[in-house]
Formats: sequence, structure tokens, C-alpha cells
Amino acid sequence: MTSSDIFKKAALRSIARYSLSESSNQFPESIVFPNGAAGDYLTKIYIGTPPVERIAVADTGSDLIWVQCSPCDDNSSCFSQDSPLFDPNNSSTYTPISCTSENCTLLYQNQRTCGTSNVCEYSYRYADDSYTNGSLASDSISFDSTSGVTFPNSIFGCGHNNTVTFNSTKKATGVVGLGAGPLSLVSQLGDQIGHKFSYCLVSFGSNSTSKLKFGDDAIISGNGVVSTPLTINSSTPTYYNLNLEGITVGNNTIQSTQNSSNIIIDSGTTFTYLDPSMFNDIVTLVTESSAVEAVQDPPKPYGFCGSFQGSSVNVPEFVFHFTGADVALPTENMYTLVDNNLLCLLLLPNTGLNGLSLFGNLAQMNFQVEYDLQGNKVSFAPANCTNSN
Repeated sequence: MTSSDIFKKAALRSIARYSLSESSNQFPESIVFPNGAAGDYLTKIYIGTPPVERIAVADTGSDLIWVQCSPCDDNSSCFSQDSPLFDPNNSSTYTPISCTSENCTLLYQNQRTCGTSNVCEYSYRYADDSYTNGSLASDSISFDSTSGVTFPNSIFGCGHNNTVTFNSTKKATGVVGLGAGPLSLVSQLGDQIGHKFSYCLVSFGSNSTSKLKFGDDAIISGNGVVSTPLTINSSTPTYYNLNLEGITVGNNTIQSTQNSSNIIIDSGTTFTYLDPSMFNDIVTLVTESSAVEAVQDPPKPYGFCGSFQGSSVNVPEFVFHFTGADVALPTENMYTLVDNNLLCLLLLPNTGLNGLSLFGNLAQMNFQVEYDLQGNKVSFAPANCTNSN
């Protein structure tokens, strides 16, 4: 599958998605790695007693932790995955959440129903026809780390009827929600991890892994670290919002005309999406300051592609100016070579996203990214994530 095919599927998903334990001085960590043709990144957790390994999409743009569970409602109600379904009957610590439980009310009212035997049932649906339906439950969750830290009574969704568009590789078994809502992994761990986590995303297409870290181990420091304020809006409590003041393309800076807290940082979205006027200004600067010639009908999903002569072409570099943090992006984070003489931007206008701008995972490759939810900031530091530890 070509990069164009991968990014096309990822872009369609992005548009659709936006229409605890005893105290310990040890902090968990897990691995993060690209999900092949799916355009997102995976992480590894263990659920149950005895623990069962689950590989799932690491997503700062959603809250619920959920995995596919047996039994499926019928033969066609679960998507294909390489590993067996999680069987709650095999876990001695699995406990269904009751409809009257406070944990059930953490779901939005339109996402929860009361099922048989007073079990809290959830339903998440997306505009691209992806969905997960199942039972809310608690069980022990642990990580692929040397600390051996286990978090009992963690809330997750046991999905019995699921359809997704992110699993062409068949590696993923669900989603690990890392968003700001109350049911996300980071919210549930809360004080136990000091409300901090970080990741370092390797280059897309790499066979390497990197680390998802929590607590004090997630803190990044040293030369090159820049930080920007983080806000969470009550109207959209899942999302981590940053303030993008402008973008420099080559030697020219485009100022943002949007309100403050105007862009969401999202590890589960592939492309970066911007206001159409800013996107158009960027396209103009790229064409004016390089030897690429815009093609009239760029291949989907790209919003801009340019042809060029010869074996290579020089293109302007990008700097994203967040409040208090200038983040200079490597060329591979902003451009992709679709074929020998066609270069495309990894940016799209946010048409169809209800005006939301998104800072996606391709832009974040080879940066350490730390979320400090008590300090209300996100920090960036350039890194070779293949060698991160």
C-alpha cells in the first residue's frame, strides 16, 4: 500500500471523528509504534487477571479505553484482529459496572443505556460508520514495563459489537483513550502519575518502537525544550487545546486569525488541519518559494501537491508558533513524496471538521511531547524517537 493510500484512509477517519491502584514510587511505561497502513500509532497494555496483552490505538483525541471482547453479538459484529478476543470470563478481577454506578454516569447520556442484569452499556458512534458497543467494566490494567505496576479497578469498555476503519493491519484490538475526559487512561491514573504523560512518535513507516511514559518519567528537560499553555474547554472536555499564533513558511510568517485555544493536539489524527484561509496562504508561499508547480487535481486526500523537475527539490521549512513555543518541523513532518516527481503537503484545510484545527501525529514525529495536566502545558523537544528511552 502506498503512502497516498495510507494517508487517504487516515484523512477520512479524521474528518469523521470530529464531525486506580495503591501508591507507588514506580511509574508505568509502554511502547508506541506505527500501525502500518492504518495511519495511527499503537500502544500495548495488559488487562485482567491473569493479564492479557492488548494492542490498541494510542489516542489523545478520545477518552474511553475499550477492547473487543467475546462473545461478539454475532459472527459479523466484531472486526478482524490477529489476537483472540478478550474473554472476561477468564479474568478473576473483571467486574461489570452497574447502571446506578457513578462510573456509568461518566458516559454522556446519549452514550449509555441500562442493559440486562443492570449492566451499564455504552455506545460510541462515528460519522464514518465506525462504532463500538458493549459493556462498561472494571479490571486490572498493567503495562509493558519493568516496574510491574498494576492499576486495579480500572474502567474500560468491553466491546461486543464493533466496526472500525483503522485496523487494516489487524494488529489493533481497540483504543486507549488518552484524552482529558474522566474515563481516559490518564484521567483514571490521575494523581498516581502526577497527571503527566509523554510520548515520542517514530517516523511513519519505521519498524522501531518508542515509549509512552507516565509520571515523573514523562518529564522532558534539557536544551531545546519549549512549552505552551494547554487549555481544556468545557464544551469539548475531551480535547487538548493549544494556541497557534502563526506559522512561518520559509522566510514569511502567516498570523492566525482564529480565537485563542484554536488548535487541538491529537495523536490519533494523521494530518494537520488548518483554517482554509491559512492553508491557502501556505500553499501560495510554498509555490512562490520553491520550484514546485501546483497540480490542478491532487490525488486524494491531499489538498496540495506540486510537480518538480529533476531528482530532488528544495522546499521551505515550517515553524509552528504556539504561544511561548516555536516548533520547527523537519521536512518529513510536512511533505511526502507521492511518486518520483510529485510532492504533497501533509496539511489539509479543516473543511468538514466544524471549524476545528488539528495538530496531527505526522507533525509530531521525532519530538518528545509531554502533557502536564496540572501545570496546564504541553512541551516539545526535538528527538530521534528511534533512540528514545
